[in-house]
Amino acid sequence: MGSAIERKKQIVEEIKEKIEKSESMVLVDYRGLTVDEVDELRRKFRESNVDYKVYKNTMMRFAFKEAGYEEFNTYLTGPNAIAFGFEDAVAPAKITSEFGKEHDALEIKAGIVNGQIVDVDGIKSLADLPSREVLIAQVLGGLNGPISGLANVLQGTIRNLVYALNAVKEKQEAEA
Repeated sequence: MGSAIERKKQIVEEIKEKIEKSESMVLVDYRGLTVDEVDELRRKFRESNVDYKVYKNTMMRFAFKEAGYEEFNTYLTGPNAIAFGFEDAVAPAKITSEFGKEHDALEIKAGIVNGQIVDVDGIKSLADLPSREVLIAQVLGGLNGPISGLANVLQGTIRNLVYALNAVKEKQEAEA
């Protein structure tokens, strides 16, 4: 009997570690999905480096309480699966939201993003954000524009200075 208790403690600790390490997580009710649909969802999560797992609610309740998110336990009713995003905070929300649009059986319940508990609307809003890579590209593109403009202005200023100096030189040569 002691080994079963130890195994449960290990599962609670595993969940707690994932909660603490993740950028975001999304809790879903997967009832009604076929085996093929669940496999497709798991594949999409794997491709985006998102950890998707089904745990017993009692194990998750202990883990969320230990991690300081006891109020999240109100969402832990019925069959649940949870997607942990360790690298990209948007990925779990984006994948579940897009998959849910194609498969009505997948129900988003809630999530935690950067330490804040968010409801379904918050998850869907997060899903509408561009991916981390796209945001970085947009920021860099936005920074590149002013830098290019500055380089062009400086180049034009230097060119005008050269013309002016050349004109002064030609004038002095003509006077000499």
